[in-house]
Amino acid sequence: MKKLLQDLFEKRVNQYVSFSRDFLYPKAERKKEACANRSAEIVKVMVNGKIIEKISDDVFNKVKYQAHFQYLIKQKNQLYIEEEVEVRVATFYKDSLILDEEIAPEETMHDDRAIIEEADDRLSYEYDRLQVVQYAERWWNDYNPAYKKFEVDCTNFISQCLHTGGGPMSGYPNRGKGWWLRDNNWSYSWAVANSLRIYLANPQNNLRAKEVKSPDQLLLGDVICYDFEGDGRFNHNTVVTGKDAFGMPLVNAHTYNSRKRYWAYEDSTAYTPNIKYKFFTINGGR
Repeated sequence: MKKLLQDLFEKRVNQYVSFSRDFLYPKAERKKEACANRSAEIVKVMVNGKIIEKISDDVFNKVKYQAHFQYLIKQKNQLYIEEEVEVRVATFYKDSLILDEEIAPEETMHDDRAIIEEADDRLSYEYDRLQVVQYAERWWNDYNPAYKKFEVDCTNFISQCLHTGGGPMSGYPNRGKGWWLRDNNWSYSWAVANSLRIYLANPQNNLRAKEVKSPDQLLLGDVICYDFEGDGRFNHNTVVTGKDAFGMPLVNAHTYNSRKRYWAYEDSTAYTPNIKYKFFTINGGR
């Protein structure tokens, strides 16, 4: 099974950097097209796999594994490395690989019905963007034991980044108020994607976030919210950790663990033509 997976990795890597159609990997085609749309090119790909779990029965063998991709991307005269991690399940019948598919994380927290409001007195603080980026780079593919880990961790990760930058918590113990985490309890806005978007859009939020119209207005440490289906419910968040050669954001994220990913997520399996974005800059300080 290990040899079959290694062969599969080699075919996928080749698909990213060649025009061959002998082996079709739709994600590679989407990523190449997304890069071409912004005058970028994938010049090299590396992938490492790690088996997480093996499940066998009388007929099939299944392997749950993690694939860590690294892409060397060239844009104008600039080179940078983008990284992402997939969790996949490969199914084998006897000695043949018959199915290999990505596992899409299931969102388990939907209770964002409470009105997200802020404390009466806004707290003052200085927002340290360098600390935010350093934290996002350190923990993009790992989990800080100082914080609770969620099965769907994207918003929890962004909240950790904001807090590391100096963002003040408030609203405890009302889960529908403010933005906070304490022990094994948290506000909806800390951990639920749509609730954080509602909180950031509130003019009285203690983070002093302000919505801007376009991604090129964002600075390092700012936040992008994603509504993949375009139905008004936002289901993903990222933090800006870099800029490409045209000054457009590159982002880090959890759940689909990613580093220096192009902000638009056009290569994502969650992407739809109806996608909507919200862009928030944090005005708390330097």
